Order: sequence, then C-alpha cells, then structure tokens
Amino acid sequence: MAWNNNSGGPWGGGGNSGGPWGGGGGGNRGGGGPFGSRRPPDMEDVIRRGQERLRNLIPGGFGSFKGVLLIALAAVVIWMLTGFFRVQPNQQAIQLLFGKPYGGPVDSGLHYNLPTPIGTVIVVNMQDQRRTVIGSRTGSDRGYTRGTRATSSENLMLTGDENIVDIEFTVLWQIKDVFKWVFGVRNGEDNVRSAAEAAMREIIGKSNLQYAQTEGRTKIEQDTKDLLQRILDEYGSGVRIGQVQLQRVDPPQEVIGAFRDVQAARADKEKNINEANTYRNQVLPRAKGEAESIIQRGEAYKAEIIARASGDAQRFDQVYEQWAKAKDITTERLYLDTMEEVLRNVNKVMIDKNSGGNGVVPYLPLPELKSGQPATPVPPRTATPAPGATR
Repeated sequence: MAWNNNSGGPWGGGGNSGGPWGGGGGGNRGGGGPFGSRRPPDMEDVIRRGQERLRNLIPGGFGSFKGVLLIALAAVVIWMLTGFFRVQPNQQAIQLLFGKPYGGPVDSGLHYNLPTPIGTVIVVNMQDQRRTVIGSRTGSDRGYTRGTRATSSENLMLTGDENIVDIEFTVLWQIKDVFKWVFGVRNGEDNVRSAAEAAMREIIGKSNLQYAQTEGRTKIEQDTKDLLQRILDEYGSGVRIGQVQLQRVDPPQEVIGAFRDVQAARADKEKNINEANTYRNQVLPRAKGEAESIIQRGEAYKAEIIARASGDAQRFDQVYEQWAKAKDITTERLYLDTMEEVLRNVNKVMIDKNSGGNGVVPYLPLPELKSGQPATPVPPRTATPAPGATR
C-alpha cells in the first residue's frame, strides 16, 4: 500500500515512533500512551491480511472458475437454509413440491421444505374463530372504517307473509379441513358470505315477519346454521359453522313509521282480545252454573209432575173401582168432596130458607166481624135462592 513504510503511517512520528499514540523510540517499548505496552489492533492490517488469505484461497480471484464455484456453492447453501419454516400451535401447513401437495397436514413446530421455486409452504390459521357479518350498515366487515354505507340488497329479504325485512346477522366459523379450504374452493370467505346470505333468505322466506321478530329468532338461527353447514359441505369448503346470530330484524327505514303504527294497533288488538277473554272467563262459569241450576230445577219439576200425575191416575183408578161398585153413594161422596174443596176458601155465609124470613135478609159482614176488621156498611140486597138454600 502507499502508506506501508517505516514512517509510522500517515500520522508521522518517525520510523519507530509507535504511531499516533506515541511511545518513544524503537528501543523504548514501555513508553507512554493510553494503552501502555499493548498496542490497539490495526484495522487496515486486519483487512489486508484477510485479502491476502482470500487471494491464497482463490489464486485467480472471483472471476476464475474456482471463485465462481465457491460463490455458487455459498448461494446454494444460503438458498437451502431458507427452506426452514415454523408452524404455530394454532396453525397447520401444507407442503408443496412443484405445486403438488405431498404428505399430510403439518402441525406446530420447526419443519423443513425445499425452498422456492421447487417447494412451497402454505400456512393456514385453523383454531381462530372467524367472523362474517351480513347486512351491516357500517361496512366494517368489508373494509369500510368510516361513516355508513347505503343499505345494500344483501340485508333486504322477503318474508313468508310478503313483507320486506331489514336483517343483519353474524356467522362465526372455523376451518376444519386445511386441504379442502386451500384446494377445494376459491375465495373461501366470499363463499361463506354468499352461502350464508342464501341460507338466511331461504329460512326467512318460510317465516312471517312477526315470528322472525319475536319467538322465532332462536329457531331461525338454528335452521340457518344447519342449512349453511349442508351447503358448505356440498361445496367441499372444509368449513365448520359455529354459530349464527341475528343482530337486527326490522322493517326497512322507509316504512318504519307505518310499521310502528301497525305494531301499536296489533298491541291494542291483543289487549282487547285479552280483556274479552277475561270477561268471558268470568261470565261463562256463572252462566254455566245458572244453566245447570235451571236444568236441575227443571228435572225436579219434571219428576214432581210425573209423580203427581201418576198418583192422580192411580187415585182415579181406585175411585172408579169404588164408583163401579156403588154408583149413587160414590157420586154423592164425590160431589160433597168437590164442594168442600171448592168452598173451603170462599168467604160466603149460607142461610137455609127454612130458618125464617121472606127471602130478603139484611147482609151482615160476618167474615169481617169474625176476623175483627172494620166493615163497610152494605145496603141490603135481594138474594137469589139456590136450590134448597137462600143466600
């Protein structure tokens, strides 16, 4: 080199001055300087000696055959070292050789595969729960991060009673077969979204709006999950559906006011029906009790009349038998019994015509006198004599 002489380098100092750190003449090796008797390494000297060794190893330089071969060998070694890869505990990998998979799924750990372009490794996250939102107004599931987007057609569905409903739901899913997920379908997440939307439309199309908003939510979620799993299995997507969650089931924004009026009217209808049922439950038992009471009284009256008629018929038969034996006596007896029965409660006083008088007698209110009540004077009147008696 240009500065390789006895002058001590570019910093001067004489032939044995010791360089820039001083140190006296050549004979005084224990001279001054911060390092004392030990001199620091000369980087230029280290580089020079390295270059000399490399020239001895490759006499012709890097342009010679031996140099090119050494460089190629080093490149191959470095390239081979790039074939090491690591698989995390929640992942599985597929090894490809010239684009064709070989072996089974590779589990967690450090593994080796021939580097690119001969070999390729595809690593897939298997255990993480993936989330797909259908019908979201924020658009966060499709890369939208600010504001809201216009309601798309994916959230507007037709119900079984021909109503349009605005639906938002979430699908939670995992990859269960790494080979089917990688090679069975293309754009697996888009397939899950499209299949989920189709499954929900089919289930909603069989349900009424009121049912979907109230007691039918759980059944709709389960039916959609089962149908979606069958669709993805038919596609061979290698996906396991964990859960389907309904987030929103509302009418469209344009008719939300009218829908609320309908809901209020429906609530009033239910209220009136409940009040009517309450009144019915109060009136019906009482009416049934009264009806049963009337029926029982009627049955009792029926039995009484039948018994009385039967007794009268039997008595008539007995009287007829006696009359047939002694007609005159029986006839007179019947007459007397009848007159006694008729005149028992009649307020009349019978006076025999043989008791005196000319047939006209003053009428005295004997019944009133007998009962002790004041009587109104009655003028005398002419009595019409009955056969054998005078009234």
